[in-house]
Amino acid sequence: MRRCGWATDVFDEYAAYHDAEWGVPVHDDRTLFEFLILEGAQAGLSWSTILKKRKNYRRAFDRFDMRKVARYDERKIRSLLADAGIVRNNLKIRAAVKNARVALAIVEEFGSLDAYLWGFVGGKPIINHIRSMKEIPARTDRSDALAKDLKQRGMTFVGSTIIYAFMQAVGMVNDHEVSCFRHKQLAK
Repeated sequence: MRRCGWATDVFDEYAAYHDAEWGVPVHDDRTLFEFLILEGAQAGLSWSTILKKRKNYRRAFDRFDMRKVARYDERKIRSLLADAGIVRNNLKIRAAVKNARVALAIVEEFGSLDAYLWGFVGGKPIINHIRSMKEIPARTDRSDALAKDLKQRGMTFVGSTIIYAFMQAVGMVNDHEVSCFRHKQLAK
């Protein structure tokens, strides 16, 4: 079974993430919010670092319940900053709280985070035909547009590169290499 180049020779959980989650279309608001926060937390770090801490993030951030995260106060933020199970970056933690508030406003306006986000790709995945990791872009016009809109709404840690990684993770874009067993499965 052949995987994308980035998912080989890594720890088991990383390969499992590639095989079961990466690039699979997500339409659940809670999961979409989770990936927005995790991709922002990953900025400047490796995805493997975040993946290893994912269970801790779910615990620390109330399983990414947007309503709960949006109500976090200074006391809760201080407790998160003391939590060794997550990345203890003040700006990233505060961004998660702020982004939860913005996400709730988006849900109010569009009915769901899903409807808003997937609107940037016309409601269906973009299927790319990547032959090697070198061909995967860091950003695209669509990630630029989504990042710009999120920033205008008040979100932070949502630059175009972060948003493109988010789009790949939640299946808005299929960037599995064509030789990877998941490319064909997800292109259907």
